[in-house]
Amino acid sequence: MSDVALQLVGLNKAFGRPAVDHLDLTVNKGELYALLGPNGAGKTTTLRMVAGLLLPDSGSIHILDADLLSHPAAAKQKLAYLPDDPLLYNKLKPYEYLEFVAGLWGMAPDVAQRKATELLTWLDLTKHADELTEGFSRGMKQKLALAGALIHEPELIILDEPLTGLDAAASRQVKDLLLAHVNKGGTVILTTHILEVAERMAQRIGIIQHGKLIAEGSLDQLRGIAQRQDQSRDAVTLEQVFLQLTESA
Repeated sequence: MSDVALQLVGLNKAFGRPAVDHLDLTVNKGELYALLGPNGAGKTTTLRMVAGLLLPDSGSIHILDADLLSHPAAAKQKLAYLPDDPLLYNKLKPYEYLEFVAGLWGMAPDVAQRKATELLTWLDLTKHADELTEGFSRGMKQKLALAGALIHEPELIILDEPLTGLDAAASRQVKDLLLAHVNKGGTVILTTHILEVAERMAQRIGIIQHGKLIAEGSLDQLRGIAQRQDQSRDAVTLEQVFLQLTESA
C-alpha cells in the first residue's frame, strides 16, 4: 500500500493567466503539511482542485491511490475540505447540522451521534447545542464546520485558513484536534498566513509562488535553502525564511 496521501503531477489551472503552473506536490500519510505563499500564489486554487470543486486544465490528482479525475466519488470519500468561509445552514442547531452532514456520508445514526457528541465536546460547543447556528460568532461557525468536516473520519483533511477569526482558546482547540488526527495516522494539509502556526505544527512546509512550488521541506531544510540562496542574510524564523525565498523568487 502506498504511503502517499496526496500526489499532484503537472497540475495546471489558468484564469486568463496561470494560477497553478505545472505544480508537482506529494504529501505523505500521517503528515501535517503547510502550504504557504503570498496572496494570489495559487494556494486556494490548488486546494479547490484537490477538493473537486475546480477542474484542472491539465495534470493529475491522486488521493490515497484514487484518481480524482477518473474516479471522483472514490477519491472524495477519503477527504474533507474546509474553505476559509464555510457555509452552514442557519436554521439548524449543531447536532442537527452534524446529523445532516453524517447522513450525506451514509453514516449509521448511532455512530454519527457518538461522533458528533465527541466533536462538540472537544470543541467546547455542547453548551450551544440548543442554539441556531445563525446566532453563532465566526469562531463558533468555524469550529462547527470543522466538526462537520471530521464527522465521517476522513483520512485526508484539507483546510484553507482554518484559524481565521478564532480567538486564542478556539485556535488551541482546533490545533489540538488537527494534531490528534495526525497522531492517529491521518493527514492534514492547510494554508495559513499565520506563519507561527506552520512553524510549530507542520512536519513539512511547501512555499508556492506564481503557481509554482519554489521550496519545500522541514523548517531546517528551508533555512538551508535560504542560506544557499543568500549567505549574507541569516534567516532563522519561518517568517524570515518565507520572505527571503519569496523575494528571491
